[in-house]
Amino acid sequence: MQLNLKTTLALISSLLLITACGGGSGNSSGSGGSGGTGGGTPAAPSWTAGQFLDESQFKNFCVAPRSGADPFNGGVYPDKAGTAMHEKMWLRSWNNRTYLWYKEVADLDPTSYGIPAYFNLLKTTAVTDSGVAKDQFHFTQNTADYLQQSQSGVSSGYGIEWSVGSTRVPRSFVVAYTEPNSPAALAGVKRGDFLLEVNGVNFVNDSSNSGVDAINAALFPANSGEQHRFKFRTVANTEVSYQLRSADVTSSPVQNAKVINSEAGPVGYFQFNSYIVPAQQQLINAVKLFRDAAISELVVDLRYNGGGLLALAGQLGYMVTGPDIIQNRFFERLQFNDKYPNTNPVTGASLSPTPFYNREINYESGTLSSTVLPNLNLSRIYVLTTENTCSASEAFMNGLRGIDVEVIQIGGKTCGKPYGFYPTDNCGTTYFTIQFSGINSKGFGDYADGFKPTTAPVFAADVKGCAAADDFSKQLGDPAEGMLETALHYIETDSCLTSTGSGISSAVGSLSGIGATLSGSAAASGPAVRNPAEKPLTNTIRVPVKDQQE
Repeated sequence: MQLNLKTTLALISSLLLITACGGGSGNSSGSGGSGGTGGGTPAAPSWTAGQFLDESQFKNFCVAPRSGADPFNGGVYPDKAGTAMHEKMWLRSWNNRTYLWYKEVADLDPTSYGIPAYFNLLKTTAVTDSGVAKDQFHFTQNTADYLQQSQSGVSSGYGIEWSVGSTRVPRSFVVAYTEPNSPAALAGVKRGDFLLEVNGVNFVNDSSNSGVDAINAALFPANSGEQHRFKFRTVANTEVSYQLRSADVTSSPVQNAKVINSEAGPVGYFQFNSYIVPAQQQLINAVKLFRDAAISELVVDLRYNGGGLLALAGQLGYMVTGPDIIQNRFFERLQFNDKYPNTNPVTGASLSPTPFYNREINYESGTLSSTVLPNLNLSRIYVLTTENTCSASEAFMNGLRGIDVEVIQIGGKTCGKPYGFYPTDNCGTTYFTIQFSGINSKGFGDYADGFKPTTAPVFAADVKGCAAADDFSKQLGDPAEGMLETALHYIETDSCLTSTGSGISSAVGSLSGIGATLSGSAAASGPAVRNPAEKPLTNTIRVPVKDQQE
């Protein structure tokens, strides 16, 4: 028997033009106008408060239709000539049908708004118990960029993952890690390097619009092959400069897999950065390494993992534990808005839980292979977390807690995203709007304010463990790095370290040498540079997967 994962978000080689029953890309009668085959642009549809026409009447009617062959989905683009109002009315109907909190969205006349501005209004304004926005995950991405990154792990740049302290003066960007064999890694850029200048512009203090434009142009190169100069202050408090040439960088989501000898026995460790397709084989290789070494404990470093494929999170859950511990319990159950209590609004299928997938997945065809995944049979794991630990990473923690695996959390509070979405393309833009929440096998999923490590858990989202700073003075995977050091100490003593590593201060060296305007009137002023940490894939995407028995 084969399980067909006809998924939902195209696991992942199709163009993700997914609609639920009653939807689709065809054209119905009504104010959407006729298709684009007549050689003209149809009249713009009009808005009527409280009246939501079928989204299919507006889908693929575009201000700037794409043409020619679709390199990701095969065939040709479905776009037809349309107006901005077509695109906005599609957003309005689609969002009203599928958005988890659609009742909390004001029905504003889209006429006077641009398309991006209008989409930004199609979300709740409610806040969590801690006072932060309930929906912090409403965004868009160019469809071609999204598909390239999610399918192959390729993105343009230098291969630097930044830890962002501030995007306004005095700005603070520290190198968190570099991708192997990337332009940055080959040039010698290292974790802990603090950015000082970009093409001669003072990165920390320049508040001019021209300076910010120059910084953004270099940080986010439009094309491969661009050369830009970066000056850093190292952990050793020296200044270094590099001429970096942008390239299409392939992400290595699993890094530094190793076995560390401890007084408690061999400990497995790996850095896991993103739940994307290439991670599957890399995770399998790491688990086989740990299995062959007969590790007694496992540390999963999720400090920079913003999420990704929910199916892959279920696979990792299986590989950490195994069938004897899982005992046929599910990984996560998805819950949609009250219009869809029993069916998935995107696929139209009956709702069923996401399992702990026990076999390899062919993410191109959406099928489970016959190859059973290796497993470690562990009933306890250690996870390293920060506020950048999000989405599928939190679902991984929650799913394991749902089957009574002891999760020890080391680091900081996670981002708080028990929600997900089906990225949906229209006219070359992929839209992400929250469409479901997830609960574990015990029915828990209320961690909108994040999981918090504590020595004395009180609330349901409190997790036994230790607070620890992200220590930029050491490389990731170094047993002396603060968070990993804390985990190893806990493994050996069942207690937290009273002090760890050197913390972020070691990453910036002596700030007095950066410039005289680090404080005072220049603080928190001027225009902000773009935030490279706000990458849609790594910070927000969770891909739910539906399995059918055939």
